[in-house]
Amino acid sequence: MSIQLTLCAPCLFGLESVLSYEVKKIGGQNVVVSDGKVTFTGDFSLLARANISLRCAERVCLVLGSFYATSFTELFDQVEQLPFEDFIGKKDAFPVTGWSLNSQLHSVPDCQSIIKRAVVRRFERVYNQTWFEESGPVHQIRFTIHKDLVTIMLDTSGIGLHKRGYRKGTGNAAPLKETLAAGIADLARVKSDTMVVDPMCGSGTLLIESALKAYNIPPGVRRSFAAEQWGAVPSAVWKEQREAALAQINRESTFKGLGFDIDPEAVALTRENAVKAGVGRKIEAVEQDIGRFSLPPTDQKIVVLCNPPYGERLLEVKQAEELYRKMGKVFASRPDCSYYVITPHQDFEKLFGRKADKRRKLYNGMIKCQLYMYFGG
Repeated sequence: MSIQLTLCAPCLFGLESVLSYEVKKIGGQNVVVSDGKVTFTGDFSLLARANISLRCAERVCLVLGSFYATSFTELFDQVEQLPFEDFIGKKDAFPVTGWSLNSQLHSVPDCQSIIKRAVVRRFERVYNQTWFEESGPVHQIRFTIHKDLVTIMLDTSGIGLHKRGYRKGTGNAAPLKETLAAGIADLARVKSDTMVVDPMCGSGTLLIESALKAYNIPPGVRRSFAAEQWGAVPSAVWKEQREAALAQINRESTFKGLGFDIDPEAVALTRENAVKAGVGRKIEAVEQDIGRFSLPPTDQKIVVLCNPPYGERLLEVKQAEELYRKMGKVFASRPDCSYYVITPHQDFEKLFGRKADKRRKLYNGMIKCQLYMYFGG
């Protein structure tokens, strides 16, 4: 009989519905969507599958328990009741990190200290010892406290899931996280036969995430995860789930990616990152100014994805606004082409010269943006 786990996958605000669909697709049960996260249930195989296959999740956490607490005594007593020993061995490391928002327990350092002491107190009873060397694998304890509701979790991913392993550098002052780029590719309905064009490709993230989606290549298949070192998680599930994910790659895909950038270093970076991601043959990058942009001749449906640069200083903002005007002139309306532009500039539509068919609020890190969507007529 397999153990049922409660798992929580946080995501960037605005991508909850995209991640929820992903979770259901890989077999997550009892899916609950809330702001910035998707919670679901499954076994150890699903834990591994979620880390390897989810494109929009920031990480995958194992939920140990939730409860309300308004005092440090309540926090300590209820943390001590949780079954940490089911996953953390007597030699394992268990650092504590987290955040608190709109709660009476607002001091994060104090909460960290209380939770750490409560776990130690439980281990003293369970393991019948008073000193813990913490020399084994790391079991990062994460807590969230929102409106006095405390949730205690173990981070199974380790390094954030947006770290796919292919991007060492970026060609943009405000590069998209890989998880956000994957979400945009999903919202843009990138399919196995789509041509994706990025007129300002930077480090190539939008193109690469589109290619991974089109070929159904699991984004985490080339990296490792914290829970792979945990004694409580069967090592066989990681091998099984990697093999299963690789077997589902769509090798018949006719996807093509085409990127342009005025900066030759960005063009070289896009090519380099595409090779590292295993999609180097599927993506072409060319040096070109946005003023010379035109849609390539093709029988494929074209999706243009774009994260144009934007400035924080007055001169940079003026340059960005001029760029948006140029985009409005060269982004021609065509029935077989849709445009998706993400930017934090509130007057983008006015500068671009056309009202979007649809808009969606997204966050690039802490930057509030809009995804402006222009559909083929």
